[in-house]
Amino acid sequence: MSGAGQPDGRPGTGFHGLMAALLASSAGIGLVFPLTSIYISDRLGLGGTGAGTYFVAMAAAGCAAAVLGGPRADRGSAAAVGAVGTTSLVLSYALLGAAGGSLPVTASGLLAGVGYGLQYAAITGVVTALVPAAGQRRAFVLRHVMTNAGMGLGATGGGLLLAAGRPAGTLPWLYEAAAAASVPLAVLFLLVHRRRRAAPAAPDGVAADREPDPPGYRTLLRSRPIALLMLAQALFATAGFTQIEATVPLLLHHGMGIGLAGVSAVTAGNALVLLLLQHPVARRLEGLAEEAALIAAPLLWCAAFGAGALATATDGTARTALLAAFAALFAIGEIAYSSAFFPLLVRFSGPASLGRGSALSSLAWSTGTAVGPPLGIAVVTATGTGTGWLALAAGAAAVLAVALLLHRAAR
Repeated sequence: MSGAGQPDGRPGTGFHGLMAALLASSAGIGLVFPLTSIYISDRLGLGGTGAGTYFVAMAAAGCAAAVLGGPRADRGSAAAVGAVGTTSLVLSYALLGAAGGSLPVTASGLLAGVGYGLQYAAITGVVTALVPAAGQRRAFVLRHVMTNAGMGLGATGGGLLLAAGRPAGTLPWLYEAAAAASVPLAVLFLLVHRRRRAAPAAPDGVAADREPDPPGYRTLLRSRPIALLMLAQALFATAGFTQIEATVPLLLHHGMGIGLAGVSAVTAGNALVLLLLQHPVARRLEGLAEEAALIAAPLLWCAAFGAGALATATDGTARTALLAAFAALFAIGEIAYSSAFFPLLVRFSGPASLGRGSALSSLAWSTGTAVGPPLGIAVVTATGTGTGWLALAAGAAAVLAVALLLHRAAR
């Protein structure tokens, strides 16, 4: 398996194979991701307590796995860490599909947390190893698109399968399908690891120039750019990514009276823009410094949420156009984020501590995804529709402020 990049910076076949496997894995996870709490509480009869235990176990294991996996990835084993993590996901979903009680459900949650935590600690290092520096910004955009497009495709497919069959009998098999869909990704990680182990050793003297004692977590966090980047990551999750998943559908459906088909159309429009514009937008963003591109993301999200607020005061074609603008602007902001955040993580962490930096990024992301949905829903419930959209815009403005501070600190 050849994974070397092209001389002009284009990724090689190894990277494209990894992205294809990531798409398949994300589609498998998308089959069941929106259904897990319902499956555990209703289908398995464990109630809200059982579902809550699963997600608490997953969150705790994910944080621990990221922290432990980061140093291992820094020791040249990022692909191996990714393989172990993905294998843990395979076991988790296979176990959940066959589960019949609280113990296997809790074990599945622990395995899922380990899987996601190790994957996040590993994937950035694997991408940088497979893609020349000149092509890494576009590579990280493609990774973001493959993950989100796969989740969307999987969710759509899962919904169609459940509508066509008997949900009680179909649900367990969806989890087994999710497990099977992640097997190719585990294999690709393993192949990358073996190829790198088989690569010729560095000439004498090269290894001696490498940093013998990589900075630890405390040292990294004492760096102002890293600390601000982690704060930005937490806020990107809190005020942006979780809001389009959790709060925006409530604003559309409950606040604006838009049917479920319309809500799905806005989500589909967001995914379509991601797919269609990833390459042209990423090329344009390469003309900007990474810090400037990161600023563009929350700026676009402010405009997107503003379009949503304007849509509350209109109807008909004007409302449709404004909601389409919301979906498009948010998607372009996502491309700006993925084009900038991960290259900045690589630069600020340094190659010797990229695994640790990725682990910190995972913890910041987990914090944001835990805080974002309840916070956004509470604010929207308390303020109403139009003000709710503006509150989301204010959250994006807070992200923008941190991105501006990071731009100053990185100069």
